[in-house]
Amino acid sequence: MSAVVLHVGQCGNQLGLEWWRLLTNTSNHRKKRCPFSSRSGDLAAVCVDTEPKVLRGASEFVKTGEFRASNIIEGKGGRGGNWAYGYHGGPGEGENGVLQRTMEAVRQEAERQDYYGGAILLHSLSGGTGSGLGSRLCEQIREEFPVGHILTVSVVPHQSGESPLQHYNTALSLAALHRSADGTLLFHNDHALSYCAGRPGRSSSRPQGSLSAMNTQLASHLAGLLLPVQSLTTHSGRSLGMEPWELIRSVCPFPSAKLLNTAQASSRQRSHWDSLVNGTLQNLPQLSPAGKPYSSRAVLAVARGDQDNTFGTSDVLQRLRHGHRCVHWNPFPVDHWTDPLNELDVSASSRLLTVCSNHSSVSGLLGRVVQRAGEMLDARAYLHWYQRYGAETEELQQALNTLSDIIQEYDSQ
Repeated sequence: MSAVVLHVGQCGNQLGLEWWRLLTNTSNHRKKRCPFSSRSGDLAAVCVDTEPKVLRGASEFVKTGEFRASNIIEGKGGRGGNWAYGYHGGPGEGENGVLQRTMEAVRQEAERQDYYGGAILLHSLSGGTGSGLGSRLCEQIREEFPVGHILTVSVVPHQSGESPLQHYNTALSLAALHRSADGTLLFHNDHALSYCAGRPGRSSSRPQGSLSAMNTQLASHLAGLLLPVQSLTTHSGRSLGMEPWELIRSVCPFPSAKLLNTAQASSRQRSHWDSLVNGTLQNLPQLSPAGKPYSSRAVLAVARGDQDNTFGTSDVLQRLRHGHRCVHWNPFPVDHWTDPLNELDVSASSRLLTVCSNHSSVSGLLGRVVQRAGEMLDARAYLHWYQRYGAETEELQQALNTLSDIIQEYDSQ
């Protein structure tokens, strides 16, 4: 109806396919009203990677008629974990290049919608295709659809290291997203791994800490935030909650700060909402390394399984406000949406609370990226890998300057 979902690179496609599996398993009765499908009922997905391996997983959706085969975009050869190669493309890529074919698929998918509201981009910040091509696609979509929204789901690499280039790639990606996207949901691989490793697996086929379990956990966060909710349904029957852009309006009051944190807690019992709030606050950083308290510009709480309408009338909103140390200048910093049904677990007593916040602790991530990428830049490490594909030292320095400005923006709140 309004959203085109774009998976880019290995990570983006693995997470995206898990998202669609979850969505089709939990929302079949709402599918035709879902913002993630076209008028004909096809899922509005575009899958792109420069290597075909992960895209084979999309064949299950093509066979069932839920994905269009023309929306599966394969490249020839990877991008070497290099942002510059992903962003600028290889030599000789013309009208039939991955970028051009992907944009054509996005255009056609946008035309199939009742109206085009925007795009959701799923990708990694570290891989060459996800970071570089993802950044370029974000810019191209912004240029072609200037009034449409762009929400990115950006996966942060492990701190311990996935690639020697990950700090450069992350810096360049985040700087590009800052220019083009309206909101960026950050999901940390380290956080997802810790969560899955410390929690009993729901299925024996998905071991604790496995990549599949991590993708399932991240997809659950997305579903908690983006599935339609009853509390935003108007008298005409139109659900505003079916539009992902409502999330951006709630938690991004200013375009200069749009990096978003998520947390989730659930219970199969009729637990008090207070206990679920405490669960979402458990791992929220409270103090910077210098001892300065972190704070939130805005918070959105999505409560599913609120059959007795107790979420909005309890003191949980105040607890969220205090737990996030919401800024004083926002008179209404906590928004909340509710739905009587928890579609991720339809048992009668299950409850799910997903919290999205514009939290200043993101400055810790940005600071680490600036420090490590800056050290590499000073040593001129790996610069020839980027220069080979058209990215000069000045572009890297500009990206670090952009991240430093974002850090100052969050620290000033």
